[in-house]
Amino acid sequence: MFMLRNVTKYLFGDTSKESIVEIPQGQLYLVRPLSPKGYSELIFKDAAATIRRTGQEYQYQLVIQRAYEEGEEELLAEEDGDDASAEALGAEKDEKTFLLDQSLHFRSEIREGGEAVFAWRDLSGDPGDLYEFVCDRSVQASEVGTFELVAIKCQFERKYRKPQESATERDLRQFNFTEQPIPSASAVSSHASSSPTRPKEIADTITSQTKKDMASKVVKGKTPLKEITPTIAPVSASVPEEIEVLAKERAELHLFDFASGSFMLQDSSVTATVSEIGKWQYWLQITGDDKEWLGQLVVADINPVFNFEYLSFIFNHYTEDGSAYSWLLRFRDQETEVRFQEGLMQALWEQLNEVKWTKSTDDDRQYVLDAFQDLTMEDTDGAEQQGDEEEEEVEEIEDDSQRSEHYDTDESEDDVVAKPDDGNVNSQLAVGYKHDRSFVVRGSKIGVFKHTPNNNLEFSTNISKVETPKGKLFSPKKVMLHSEDTNMILQNEENPNSLYRMDLEYGKVVDEWKVHDDIGVKTFAPEKKFSQMTGEQTFLGLSHNALYRVDPRLSGNKLVDGDLKQYTSKNAFSAAATTEKGYIAVASDKGDIRLFDKLGLRAKTQLPALGDPIIGLDVSADGRWVLATCRTYILLIDALQKDGKNEGKLGFERAFAKDSKPKPHRLTLKPSHVAQFQYETKAPLSFTPARFNTGVEDKETSIITATGPFIVTWNMKKVTGNKPDPYTIKRYEEEVKADNFKYGSDKNVIVALPNEVNMVAKQSFRKPTRESIAATTPARGSGRLSSRLRKSDVVNSPY
Repeated sequence: MFMLRNVTKYLFGDTSKESIVEIPQGQLYLVRPLSPKGYSELIFKDAAATIRRTGQEYQYQLVIQRAYEEGEEELLAEEDGDDASAEALGAEKDEKTFLLDQSLHFRSEIREGGEAVFAWRDLSGDPGDLYEFVCDRSVQASEVGTFELVAIKCQFERKYRKPQESATERDLRQFNFTEQPIPSASAVSSHASSSPTRPKEIADTITSQTKKDMASKVVKGKTPLKEITPTIAPVSASVPEEIEVLAKERAELHLFDFASGSFMLQDSSVTATVSEIGKWQYWLQITGDDKEWLGQLVVADINPVFNFEYLSFIFNHYTEDGSAYSWLLRFRDQETEVRFQEGLMQALWEQLNEVKWTKSTDDDRQYVLDAFQDLTMEDTDGAEQQGDEEEEEVEEIEDDSQRSEHYDTDESEDDVVAKPDDGNVNSQLAVGYKHDRSFVVRGSKIGVFKHTPNNNLEFSTNISKVETPKGKLFSPKKVMLHSEDTNMILQNEENPNSLYRMDLEYGKVVDEWKVHDDIGVKTFAPEKKFSQMTGEQTFLGLSHNALYRVDPRLSGNKLVDGDLKQYTSKNAFSAAATTEKGYIAVASDKGDIRLFDKLGLRAKTQLPALGDPIIGLDVSADGRWVLATCRTYILLIDALQKDGKNEGKLGFERAFAKDSKPKPHRLTLKPSHVAQFQYETKAPLSFTPARFNTGVEDKETSIITATGPFIVTWNMKKVTGNKPDPYTIKRYEEEVKADNFKYGSDKNVIVALPNEVNMVAKQSFRKPTRESIAATTPARGSGRLSSRLRKSDVVNSPY
């Protein structure tokens, strides 16, 4: 036992290695002893099992990676051809990862004849389903014991968030799962004993009493697995005094259980009450017959979702210590849910807008209500909806790796500086349309990265000083590529009435453009969506209450007086975007959106505010779709009119009839995923400005954004078709500062982290699961097993 403990201490202590321990050879099965789907399925004929670190402290993954015989991978690729079902497996066909958590009930056995088996629950499968890794007979019992002990200590670290060295034998015993024998994975191993044993070394570390307990529990047959301990509801906050009740309805109450990944019934009959408790303050209280279940303020962070098909309302609940829970109310009928929705949305809207709900029009109220429920949207072309989503092809990446700004071919890889210590972090990203370049702002520096033919980034050069023509250093607040990507327009927060032009060939600011003496520049946008690919000189500018054109060729002030639309009220404009024809969308901090066909005139359409400030705006090239980003959700709005006298016209061209406002689709994460995000990061949602993929000849198929360390991409076909699982995610070790698609593709995403810049294949994104949310997945260029990592596996482009 002493020797085994020292071995695990050595393995954990070497933090330079991603892999902690490995079983080099075995087979992976999925066993379904209680399922009609079939008893056993061979997943990987030849594979290796590894426990590896993730980018998060106290988080580890069990990884089963497929191994190929010489030429087998190429042969399988040829057989798959263009088979969409084969492509849909993506990288998961070569590797399966599992977050090491006690809910897996990870355990091992050594059967008669010396065959060693690891088993763990399939949390996404049916009750009783297990994964089994059957070790090759060359694997020693001591290796099996070491592997399981490492797994136990990883589970201890995850549960208690402290180093495994502090664990006592009593602490570790709770991760010793011996409630039943592991069923045989296949007929081949059916001769195995029904009374298997555990590796001696691991058994010794859990004490001899545990072995006796295990022996007493071994029985013949297939005993159902015991229930996972459910998530426990937190103590309810105290109930404030009510001023006015807005809604009060009876419902069932369910709580999302993190371990099982499902909603668990807590109370079959509760009263859900929405009430006013102060000036623009509202409260949601849920009370059972014998207890108060929960109470919290009605704010945007509750992330409300109504589903009338299932008569449900799902929302997030936050406790004082920052913990997040996901709750579900199920109503008895649609009328009850409608009444509750109206009361809750009134409270949320009034809290955000500080205006009484009754002062808005019936149409505006319906627009708000539509935004917070699941809607089916009609797509542009019925043909586009045929078939399932086409998955991205897995591209074989050559050794054309992402390089550091400090990289030199004569240097060893160990000499590459991973995090420049200059006191700044990356903040903005500008992706070139005309040339394969991306530009990353870092304080008063701008890094230039080349897009390689193999979809990597290569550091090109560093513009080390961004300064005014008078030599004053500044950090750009916003940047935009201009004039065939040869210039960059920069905004200096200290000079709100001017903009600056940088000549990218020389890497120097060459002009200061005074826009106007009295009208400032809050943000700016291209004249047309693809103007940066042309020699177009003019562009659009926004102040808090004005929209105008800027022409750098004018002498003196650059604002074009004839193209100014100024409002007397404070509209708090915040973002703008343009279509290929030059139609203009303008959003505000109030949450409303205006659609213009040209500058200087009134907006053709004004879409009501939901109340949350809009921090980013994008428009599809044809003007069909408007994408507005708020902190906790994204609005996708169909601007095409489908009936009435303006049928077939866009909201940019003709006004929507008063009774036919478009129905917005509110893109957000599932409340259960939000709760898991916050559980892992201890930070609320905060989306970066969402963008469509774009290209002159390309149709918008995907949407990209980020929140904290997660990048999220929505599939347009799934969103507009109201299909399940519309988004996938990828987690990084650090917060994502900026992100965008590579121009002309929806398959590659450029990501700016605080100190690194990466290009990542969208194919590497995963469906949100406990594993993909909790841990980062290291990039791998190949599905082959290898003891060596290529340079592209370990070197990102620090900037």
